[in-house]
Amino acid sequence: MIDPAGMEAAHLRVAEIVQGLHNRSDTDSDTVVAELAEIAAAEIPGAQYAGITLTRNANRIETPAATHHWPLLLDKIQQQHLEGPCLTAAWEERVVHVRDLETEDRFPNYRRDALAETPIRAIMAFQLFIADETLGALNVYAETAEAFTPESRTLGLIFAAHSSVAWNSARREDQFKRALSSRDIIGQAKGMIMERYRVDAVQAFELLRKLSQDTNVPLIKVAGELVADAQASAR
Repeated sequence: MIDPAGMEAAHLRVAEIVQGLHNRSDTDSDTVVAELAEIAAAEIPGAQYAGITLTRNANRIETPAATHHWPLLLDKIQQQHLEGPCLTAAWEERVVHVRDLETEDRFPNYRRDALAETPIRAIMAFQLFIADETLGALNVYAETAEAFTPESRTLGLIFAAHSSVAWNSARREDQFKRALSSRDIIGQAKGMIMERYRVDAVQAFELLRKLSQDTNVPLIKVAGELVADAQASAR
């Protein structure tokens, strides 16, 4: 029986933890996702380990965060057979619950190898809503069958929702910082070209763009190499 007061307190605790993680000035998206996995393992009832599974297409699986070797190994098994609870959560269902891996019949190849290679017996996977056409799942694992309860499901869904928002926000922040850095490098390269060849900003950018096209090298890399060469020559 779910205790409403207890679940509300847990909901608020998870929200505060995730918000505090994202509000820290030293957190990039890699740090956010790693700490989200650690928090999930600690906060979701029944969980001993946690991991995050990502897939951008039907044949490629990534594990950007895991609290133990077992989630990494289980994702490798899913990669090998292209089946498993975490992939099913990412692709199709909001929650996938494996109560007892010994009696699980939805993922026969995954089940066989998981039982042979790991002590994991219970899994709960929650769909993550990730931007950029990426599918994901937050997964918790236990070595005891029937480890996860209705409370685990409720809190896991809450946690997955908060995690999706926090991680997407952190990724956008990373992209923004990279864009600012790229703009600064391109600006430096344009300034050098303007000074050297006595051209305006538009002409300088066109020269950079043409050099990028002629050499089949990304514009930001061309600009970076020009700036690096100038700095080396100045030493």
